[in-house]
Amino acid sequence: MSRISLRYGAESDWQERLRFTVELMRETSSRHEPGEVVAGYAERLRSLTNFEAFVALSRRGLKKPGVLITRHSEWKHQPDPWSERDKLPVIEGGVLSDLIYANEAKIIDDFAVPESDPAHPHVGRFRSAIAVPIFDDGQGLNMNLVLSSRPRAFDPEFFPELVWTTNLFGRGTKMMVLQKQLKEAYERIDHEMQTVGRLQRSLLPGEMPRISSLDLAAHYEPSTRAGGDYYDVFDFGGGRWGILLADVCGHGPPAAVLMAITHSLAHMFCKQHVASIVRGDETAPCPAAALEYLNENLEARYTRSNGSFVTAFFAVFDEHTRTLSFASAGHNPPRVKRCSDGSTFVLDSRVGGMSCQTGGDASLLGLPLGIEPGVAYVSYSTRLAVGDQIVFYTDGITEARNPAGELFGTDRLDHAIEDCRIDAEGMIRAIIASVDQFADGRAQEDDRTILVAKVR
Repeated sequence: MSRISLRYGAESDWQERLRFTVELMRETSSRHEPGEVVAGYAERLRSLTNFEAFVALSRRGLKKPGVLITRHSEWKHQPDPWSERDKLPVIEGGVLSDLIYANEAKIIDDFAVPESDPAHPHVGRFRSAIAVPIFDDGQGLNMNLVLSSRPRAFDPEFFPELVWTTNLFGRGTKMMVLQKQLKEAYERIDHEMQTVGRLQRSLLPGEMPRISSLDLAAHYEPSTRAGGDYYDVFDFGGGRWGILLADVCGHGPPAAVLMAITHSLAHMFCKQHVASIVRGDETAPCPAAALEYLNENLEARYTRSNGSFVTAFFAVFDEHTRTLSFASAGHNPPRVKRCSDGSTFVLDSRVGGMSCQTGGDASLLGLPLGIEPGVAYVSYSTRLAVGDQIVFYTDGITEARNPAGELFGTDRLDHAIEDCRIDAEGMIRAIIASVDQFADGRAQEDDRTILVAKVR
């Protein structure tokens, strides 16, 4: 009785093999599911050997002598070995266990499986077999069986080729499984991050308050689903408004968590001072005091052990006098376009007189929040003019890069707000358009937040 052998033509054996290989590779490259690749390979193998059954085994995650039958060509319904593992049969011991735990490739000419063997219901009728281990990290964790009901059915001539091609496909299938799992994990994480992003956005003002002498608008654009930028506006009553812009170091979930903590602390501070104002104890909080409160609480409870910090700029605007008191904790000073005379300047110690100062170490003056306790902060005060255009921003704006690696910078930011005819929303659009045009398609690398105010 002749053995089953590869069906290659005698006169051009290498050409037939090449054509078969090319067709197999082309067909495999068009498949995107691991199960489809295995099924396609089995069918191609059938066309060469005319075997009667194909069985796949696995011992991954099992203790000896356990064996999982992951695929059987005679099953009417094939469970997915990766997502429906609980529907697959597990056998303990017997001939299949001996084969897969041996880590050897074998042709078995007299494949006899007694009725007492737990594998008999699955492979008992076959009389010859090819066992090909599929190695992973040096161990045959999976195995393919090619079966025939005739003894001595398989020609060993093609056996070495079968072993390496089977392992090649096994490795490729594993990569597809890992790719699929990675994609699913990414989608789960992305969904969670979208939820974090939505929650974070809910911490920002839903709309800007209406202030008689100040037109406000804001733009928030994280570089990932969630970011570390934060802006807020607080009503202290009596026509006095707090404006806060902060930037947590880093990006993503850690920055988003610290941003939420900063939000909570800022609201706690403002709530306490609103109560104090209602009692008549004060008229408006000192911006330096706000930064001191944030710094002490962040450093003591949240940032001391992890190296995180927050830059911040806090201001209080009096809508009746158009006076702006402000203090900075290592943050970019806001840019001001004075439309009455065409000048441009920044809000720092050079434009106003000192209005209040906290205690603390003067050598640590104006340090970002959360780095050291006992930092001294100073508030300055200046009177704004009708038509003044102020841009509070995070460094994701000025540090945006173009394809050549150049920074957007403050000069371009100043140019973007030169038009004195536009309102606050118009300034937002002008700045974003200018940044996008400059970036010229380069991916955003940092969170971008702008809060603009136009005095009226």
